[in-house]
Amino acid sequence: MRKHFENDTQRSVCIESVHNFFWDLPNINIYLATVPDRMHHLDLGLFRYQIIFTCDILKSQHVNGNKLVEEVDRCLAAIPRFPGIKIFSNGLQSIARLTASEYRSLMKVMIFVIDNLYDENNNEVDNFVNNDDLTKLYEYWNEMYILSRYEEFSESDLEKFNDAIHRWARMFVKAFKFVSPSNLKLPKLHSWVYHIIDSIRSYGAINGYTTETYESLHKYFVKIPYRISNKKDVEPQLLRTIKRQAISIRMSQHSVNLAKTPRTCKFSARLFEFSLQDANTFFNEKKDSVDNKMQTGFARFISCLDSYLDLLDGFTIIGETRINIYGSVTLENGAIMRATNRYHNKVWFSDIAISMDSEESNDYISDKGLCYGQALLLVEVLTDPPLNLALIQWYDFKSKRNPYLYGCPHLKLIELYNFVAIESIHGVVHIVPRFDKQNEYFVNKYIF
Repeated sequence: MRKHFENDTQRSVCIESVHNFFWDLPNINIYLATVPDRMHHLDLGLFRYQIIFTCDILKSQHVNGNKLVEEVDRCLAAIPRFPGIKIFSNGLQSIARLTASEYRSLMKVMIFVIDNLYDENNNEVDNFVNNDDLTKLYEYWNEMYILSRYEEFSESDLEKFNDAIHRWARMFVKAFKFVSPSNLKLPKLHSWVYHIIDSIRSYGAINGYTTETYESLHKYFVKIPYRISNKKDVEPQLLRTIKRQAISIRMSQHSVNLAKTPRTCKFSARLFEFSLQDANTFFNEKKDSVDNKMQTGFARFISCLDSYLDLLDGFTIIGETRINIYGSVTLENGAIMRATNRYHNKVWFSDIAISMDSEESNDYISDKGLCYGQALLLVEVLTDPPLNLALIQWYDFKSKRNPYLYGCPHLKLIELYNFVAIESIHGVVHIVPRFDKQNEYFVNKYIF
């Protein structure tokens, strides 16, 4: 910073020409005595500014700016549910009261909300910020933020992180320099851009000295154990609880290499039960009481089951075989997959990723060996042994030439349905619709 003052270039980095008191104290380096705190610098600081300035731009450079802000609120409320992501049913109305965790939820989805939000500068507004630049800003933010969460940094990681910081900062200044009341003279911006790399070199990864880490430790080792105590003679109870947790973790770490029976999927919330021979009659009776997606599953059930059984050599089922359809199933990795008309009074049909084997992956375009689909039905066929199946509608890439947009797979739903074994499902993923288009989707790669 001192070099910028001496060279009269302080305006280029958005700082004021104010003498720094600490320069007169040769034995004190304030930037080594303090470190940037990611939670306050980013979550509650620069990202909050980014959201506020975005809303200011929408209002100032568009005649219908308030409607655009309302559209942002509508899109936020329409984001599909996913574990760990808060849904902002009321939009950004209470942004002043958001917690750091809620800002992190916004980070994961704002890029999809801003995408194609408005048109080009048809009214010839001065200092117009085009939609592509604003979307790139949120993409660059996510790339930078994910790098900031590394547990360890090599020198090449630091170079990559430094490039990501400056790429985001240049776009931040370009987009908001005319809307910021202080002309972006933000101490947190300067501290983050010019001092975080030195802090990492001196003190290690950011996770070791961010407030987020110690608030999490306080939550899991003080608040939660206190709540499960009887509130009398608390300290010994806290110590016993923490000791049990430590022993449990240590035992699980030591047993990880021991041979054990694979964890099977676990169904819950049974919705329907019927025999295979009565399937068509049952589906006709229920089709008017279920969601369109489940109706599609009913219509494809018999043909997809026949196709699946054809792949199983020597495996047949009889008409009296019982079929159970469930609303949710817990996968081997602990994730919960849902296919239900009503979960807290809303439909929820999970999107999933399936790993292709090496032979199949050569025949299809995949995302590093992963293909994506949406679960329509979760089915247990009571044979011996039982078949645990999911009826899937498949996604395909929207464009074979440009399969990725904003670093995320760009998909469309296709009229292709199959039963797959639930045990083959890699996990649950967050797929977000492209709000201004029909049948376009993004796989959210910004889950951190």
